[in-house]
Amino acid sequence: MKHRIFFNNQSAVAGVIEALLLVALVAIILSFIQLYYVPEIMKDREADHMDQVSNQFSYLKSVIEIQSTMGIINEESANPKYTAYTSSSSPITLGSRELPYFISQRSAGQISVIDQDSSGPYKINIQPAPADFPSGIPLTSIKYEAFNYYYLDGGKIIYALEGGGIILKQTDGEIMRVFPAMNVLNYTNEIEINWDIPLFKGVPGKNITGGYKESYIRTNYTTYYEHQGAANFIQIYTDYPDAWNHLLINTTRGLLWEYYDNGYINVQIDKSSIPNRLMITPGTKNIYLKLTIIEIGTQIGAGAVVS
Repeated sequence: MKHRIFFNNQSAVAGVIEALLLVALVAIILSFIQLYYVPEIMKDREADHMDQVSNQFSYLKSVIEIQSTMGIINEESANPKYTAYTSSSSPITLGSRELPYFISQRSAGQISVIDQDSSGPYKINIQPAPADFPSGIPLTSIKYEAFNYYYLDGGKIIYALEGGGIILKQTDGEIMRVFPAMNVLNYTNEIEINWDIPLFKGVPGKNITGGYKESYIRTNYTTYYEHQGAANFIQIYTDYPDAWNHLLINTTRGLLWEYYDNGYINVQIDKSSIPNRLMITPGTKNIYLKLTIIEIGTQIGAGAVVS
């Protein structure tokens, strides 16, 4: 009879348990990163993207102002030296990519040209009305909407280039981020307001796009109109009345705060109208306007601007 002797291989069992523990540890670490670090990383990514869009809108505004200045100089010159109608492309990054190897959501955005005539809801009413715009000056805009998932808990963020200024609107409020080309002079009997207003003219089929990649806004100078004279009132019909109010009568930066505080003029918001309107009326001083309305051909995406 043969006797067999069995030995317990404790080292093999320990190796299996060690491997399982390592797998569990890696799984815990990856889960911790997924739950806590990935949302923070993506939030920072989306915040950086919003800063990028803000800078790109500032660049777009400067391009339009240069085109406007060159175009007006070209029209007024007896011997034109500038190519006033040359178009320029300004980049807008619509969204941001997801994080590789982890579960995350990419952000997206939409850029559009809000183009309308004087019969549209967004406009600047002046009395007496300008000869070229008897029904009001159209208040057109270039609007970017961000659809984030992490930054500000996924709240919608809007950048709008309207009336020459850059407006930022978030869930907690709105502000005029960059002021329009507007200056105010105080005289003995009147407040003079000088204001350059871009009038965006879109191209059908090329006035809106969305996604997460980079897009382009092509703009070129078309023509301009002038108006000056006393004003019984100025009414701005807009989706961003608080931003315009901030521009005019903010206690630290408002262009009209000193004159509003002294009672020279009156500024108030009427939120009963749709869209809301901001109203400027004379107080103890009259209002005198000097407006330059610059028509800008605008399209989104590739191709030349059609004038």
